[in-house]
Order: sequence, then structure tokens, then C-alpha cells
Amino acid sequence: MHIKNLRYFFILPIALSVLSLLAIALWGLKPGIDLAGGSRLQVSYTAGRPDVAQVQNAVSKLGLGEVRVQPIGTDGYVLQERFLTNDEKNTLENSLSNLGQMHEDEFTSVGPALGNELLKKGLIALGLVTLSIILFIAFAFRKVSKPVASWKYGVVAIVTLMHDVLIPTGVFALLGFFNGAEVDSLFIVALLTVLGISINDTIVVFDRIRENLSLNEQHRKREEFSEVVWRSIRQTVVRSVNTSLAVVIVLFSLYLLGPATTADFALTLIVGMIAGTYSSIFLAAPLLVVWEKWQKKQ
Repeated sequence: MHIKNLRYFFILPIALSVLSLLAIALWGLKPGIDLAGGSRLQVSYTAGRPDVAQVQNAVSKLGLGEVRVQPIGTDGYVLQERFLTNDEKNTLENSLSNLGQMHEDEFTSVGPALGNELLKKGLIALGLVTLSIILFIAFAFRKVSKPVASWKYGVVAIVTLMHDVLIPTGVFALLGFFNGAEVDSLFIVALLTVLGISINDTIVVFDRIRENLSLNEQHRKREEFSEVVWRSIRQTVVRSVNTSLAVVIVLFSLYLLGPATTADFALTLIVGMIAGTYSSIFLAAPLLVVWEKWQKKQ
């Protein structure tokens, strides 16, 4: 592995990260009701649903503020609005029932305080997971000091994990703008799952690097660090790709055939798994080589 070839591994993740940051900065994320608070009503019309314009016109007269109306399936609608009282909910349902034979399929309501608490706990969980990963890697690689110090493995792992979280977040910022996709507590759970799976793949590669460095030391074999890294990648790439591919196939099945409530969860995992597999193999280890090369120059 030569330093001139490493740049090609970084082109794709850098480009996707920049695009994700732009999407987040321009459009932001649309929080679901379990994070922002509010009410969600799903209804279906057994004798043919009315037009979207009719539904919007009916609810606009009720003084409930902004109400988002989204068609679902072939005969239903999902309406999202601010937190509703029982009287307001009944008024809304009566107005919708005047448009045709209506059935309430689901109603969810979360207060603003509970939504803020869930969001705060989700962010704390992400922070604690990140800190735990740094501490674990620093401990696991404490005996690795040459040519790259053990703490640098932890820093590189966190950089790659930031990439793995940023990509699905950017995708949902894009989907939120064009398709109204929202992020909820399941989105945070999916990100935590991506972190766990991604760090597992990264540690597999790092551990193989550690083993190869140890074998070189035992046999008094002198070898460039970049060659050790490249050999370690070749030894682990098939296993990592096959494992991730098997998981992605299952997630695609869940996304296509599963219930609508888990579709966004599955999509987040699919995007995160693909990004995490790439970064674990072609981003984390090459970053170590770049750091080692820079360290030599200093």
C-alpha cells in the first residue's frame, strides 16, 4: 500500500459526508411526535377515501394549527398535528367522518415535555456509547505502542463512527425535505445499532493489525506499517463484507415486506451498515497509515 493510493479510499466517504452535512444544514431533520411532541392520527375510508384537498380543507376549519396530511396505502391518511385534547381529537374525527365512512386505525399523542426528555436521553445515549468505545479501544490496544500509539486507534475509530452516523442522518434530511420522512426514537435506536456493528468490524481489522505487528516482532521481521495494514485488510475484507451483506439482505426484506412502522428503522440500518462496512475496511485502517506517515515526517 502506497501513500499515493490511499487518497482514493477517502474520496467517497469525504464526498458523502460533505453532501450529508449540506443536507442537514439546508433542510435539517423533521422530528417525529415522540421527540417533538404532538399527535398522530391514522384513519382509513372503507368506501373510498376523499381527495387530499378535501381532507385539508376540512381540518383547516378546526383551528388546530398546522396539520400535515399524508396519504398511506390505498384507502388511508395519516394526520400529524400539535398535541390534541380529547375534545379536539373528537372534533377532528367528526370532521373526517363527514367526508365518508371512516375508521380510526391508530392514534398516538405525546406531550412536549416527554418528547424533549426522549430526545435528551437519546443524545446522552449516543454520547455515552461514543465515550465507552474510546475507553474500550484504549484498553484493548494498550500494549500497542509502535509505530502508532494505542490512543490513536480510538481516535480513528471515533472519526469513522462519526462518518457512519452522518451518512444515514444526511439521507433522512434529504428524505425529510422531499418525502416528509421523520426521525423518531427508533431512528436513534438504529444509529446506536449502527455504532455497535460498525465498531465491531473496525475492531476486527484493528485486531488483525495488532496480531500481525506482534508476529513481526516475534520473528524479528521488518515490514512497513502500510504493508502490515494492507495485509490485515486483505485477511478480513471477505469476512466483513459477507457478514454485512447477510445482514443487509435481511434488512431489505424487512424494509420491503415488513410493516410501515419499521420501514424507516430498516432503511436507517441499511444505509448505516453499508457506510459502516466501507469505513471499517477502507477508511479506519488507511487513516492509521496516513497518521503514521505524517508522524514520521514530523
